[in-house]
Parts: sequence; structure tokens; C-alpha cells
Amino acid sequence: MQLLDCIETQLIANRLPLVGVSIAAVPYANTPVVLTLHWHGFVETRLADVTDANVVAYQPVPSSALQLNERWDRLEELENAVLDVAWELGSWDLARREAPPFIRPGSTTQESVECMGAFGNSPVAIAGQPPVVAEVPDADDLIETAGRSGYLQWMFRPVRGGLWSEVADDLTLENGGYRNPPCPVIAAPAKPGSRRRMVYQLGRSDKVAI
Repeated sequence: MQLLDCIETQLIANRLPLVGVSIAAVPYANTPVVLTLHWHGFVETRLADVTDANVVAYQPVPSSALQLNERWDRLEELENAVLDVAWELGSWDLARREAPPFIRPGSTTQESVECMGAFGNSPVAIAGQPPVVAEVPDADDLIETAGRSGYLQWMFRPVRGGLWSEVADDLTLENGGYRNPPCPVIAAPAKPGSRRRMVYQLGRSDKVAI
């Protein structure tokens, strides 16, 4: 998958550091994957739409959610692609969340809100503005499928192109906050529809006991 190319294209276009990256997928081969980029930055709110007007507030730059329609045949194949990207962008670790279907007895509102947010259709607004700018044409179908079958979400914090470049203490990083491929960690089997969280350790520091 061209995850790395897509992320780097967005970095060039937005010229903002990333706080984090998340990828969400339903457990069916060759279905669309949603890539969400969480930016560090603020937009000025002014009293009037003129250059010298007083700034009255700062609003966080919304995240960007993009639908990727590339082919993948197995969850392990998809996860290995995500591991490769997290590795190359210098992330300390990669977290995988396996979420159960929210269309079931006893589910909570939070579960449905988290699912909608994972696929770029968050119902929550911040100061009246959506927290995500989404280009996910199949969001409704993906959310409905996830609501019945569960979904997986991967999350990592990049050093290269990220907010963490100034504080990274990682012996595996090259100058510039990246790592050379291939990633030495491989995907572990997932259980779609379960409620589990798994963390893959990627970085290494002589100040942290692993």
C-alpha cells in the first residue's frame, strides 16, 4: 500500500507537524481503509475577515481523513504495511485496537462515536466546527459494517514530519527522525470483533528498560 507516499504528500501540502496518525479498517479483504492525520497547529479567529483585525481565539487545525482504496487480501498484510510506515517514520511504537461491533445489546454511545470518528465521520463539533476534514465517500457503509462486525484501528506518533522530532530519544533513529526499511517486527494475528489492545515496540533507548 502507498501509505507512506500519501502521508508525505499531505505533509508537503499542509506544512504542519503531525501529532499522530491513525488507520482504520473493517475486517473484510479489499475494503477501503481510512487514514487520518492529526495535525499540530492553530487557526486564528478574528473579529472581522480582514488582515489587521484583532485575534479573539485560536482553534486547532482539524484532522484530515482520507479514504484509500488499495487492494489488500489479509489483515496481516494490511498490518505489516502499517508497521512499515510507522517504522520508517520513526515512531516509538504502534498500537492496534480491536473494537467490537457497537450494534449489539449493552453497547455504549462512546463506542459508536469512536467508530464514527475512526472512519472520518465524527458527530462531535469543537466550537461549532468539525474536528475532522474528511474525504471518505464510503464512510457510511464502513461505519455500518464496523457496527455489525467490529473494526481495527492502528495508531502511531511519527518522529519524521512529527511534533516529536525535538524530544525523541531513540537509538534506532537516523538523523532526521527516520529509519531505513524493512521493519523487523511482523504482524501478530488479530481477532476481529474482540476488545483488545496490542502495542508493538519499535524504538529503543538506553534510558528506558524494555
